[in-house]
Amino acid sequence: MRDLLSLTGMVIRSTPVGEYDKRLVLLTRERGKITAFARGARRPGSRLMGPSRLFAFGTYRLYEGREAYNLQDAEIKKYFEELSSDMEAACYGQYFLELSDWFSGENMDAGPQLLLLYQSLRALLSPAIPDCLVRRIFELKTMVVGGEYTERPPGKAGDAAAYAWEYVVTAPLGKLYTFRLSDEAFSEFSENVQAGLSRCTDREFRSLKLLEVLADRPPDPGF
Repeated sequence: MRDLLSLTGMVIRSTPVGEYDKRLVLLTRERGKITAFARGARRPGSRLMGPSRLFAFGTYRLYEGREAYNLQDAEIKKYFEELSSDMEAACYGQYFLELSDWFSGENMDAGPQLLLLYQSLRALLSPAIPDCLVRRIFELKTMVVGGEYTERPPGKAGDAAAYAWEYVVTAPLGKLYTFRLSDEAFSEFSENVQAGLSRCTDREFRSLKLLEVLADRPPDPGF
């Protein structure tokens, strides 16, 4: 009989399959990014309905198959359901899932990225720091976790922007979202983060395109 595995993770993709099932992509601390099928998760009253939602975070119990896992049950600690009441924050959150998906792989230590994702979604729910700054901090720290960064800003940056860059690079994951920037410093910081990110990815993220529509403004170079 196959062993039942317990993995700590978050749903970063959820796709309907057939009439009642879902195909999930989980970012897990122990095994990195994995694919799992939640059989019957779309049936009314299914115990897997909640655990198969985007952003659901907790302990997932699964059986390992040849090409994918099969979800048996889960103990969810956080659903981040507050994001559903704020469309802009929800789009930022979706982007964080997409970027984590891009930078993550299978059979790797995803503990740091999972913690970063969790802390960043919490920051989106806090009024203490603007969502646009949360985004740029998340992007830079994701590059740091993935080893795709420079110790100093790659472009022009004043003292405040340069300090913010160095702070994000070196700060513990639990201490990231503790500062704000002036408009000028944020603009410099944002441009440098975007420059670094453009070297790491060649993908257009749908969630960022939706943010442009919500903002009802011409596309910003940072998007």
